[in-house]
Amino acid sequence: MKYTIYGKNMHVSDDVKNMLKKKFAKFDRYFDEDVEMFATFTQQNNEQVVEVTIPLGQSVLRAENKNRNIKTAIEKVVDRVEGQLRKHKTKLKRHYQDDFKKFHLDLVEEVEEPEETKRVVRSKKFPIKPMDVEEATLQMELLGHDFFVFLNAETDDVNVVYLRKDGNYGLIEPYI
Repeated sequence: MKYTIYGKNMHVSDDVKNMLKKKFAKFDRYFDEDVEMFATFTQQNNEQVVEVTIPLGQSVLRAENKNRNIKTAIEKVVDRVEGQLRKHKTKLKRHYQDDFKKFHLDLVEEVEEPEETKRVVRSKKFPIKPMDVEEATLQMELLGHDFFVFLNAETDDVNVVYLRKDGNYGLIEPYI
């Protein structure tokens, strides 16, 4: 596995980088050396934030943890990635069966969970009217939702605004 490690508004020491690489070394047996893992370290208030992203073709494994102790944050992120691999092993295996040279998902231990298949239980149709991003965020707040789908009046594309964990807004602009 290849590692891309950087800090957002902070310096990441070699010790922290090596600790992260050592903890993620156990995933080397699941992924070929071409697979890249992106790790971002950020400091928010008195907490260290570790965010890890591993692109798997069209899917992405992603985990994030905030903790006062950087080592604990790294360990929890490793646990979350491992949990995602175990939980979604069958789905990932089915999806990437032609790409087993890159992903060795047959080595992942299956988690013993009851087979609960999640399904769509409600469908909702609504008209989307053209509006700008600011009006869409206002509509989202008025509805009390954490996301809102709208037709962007400037681009004539369907967009999504959403409430981020940090309290700010995000905008999803799909493209082909």
